[in-house]
Amino acid sequence: MDGQNRKDIYPGLQVGIILKKDQRTGKVTYGVVKNLLTSAAFHSRGIKVRLEDGQIGRVCEIVDEE
Repeated sequence: MDGQNRKDIYPGLQVGIILKKDQRTGKVTYGVVKNLLTSAAFHSRGIKVRLEDGQIGRVCEIVDEE
């Protein structure tokens, strides 16, 4: 999954995000979702979230729990 649909993302989910400062390089930061910041049901560049450590970025991948 790519993190463009809000319904796929929820607090406690392990995700990979791209921080604003890393948009040029595409460096992915991994963490656990604390809360969702995008209110729209869909966003072409990824739903914006805050991780439990306070970092904010757009979800680029959802890490498989399996």
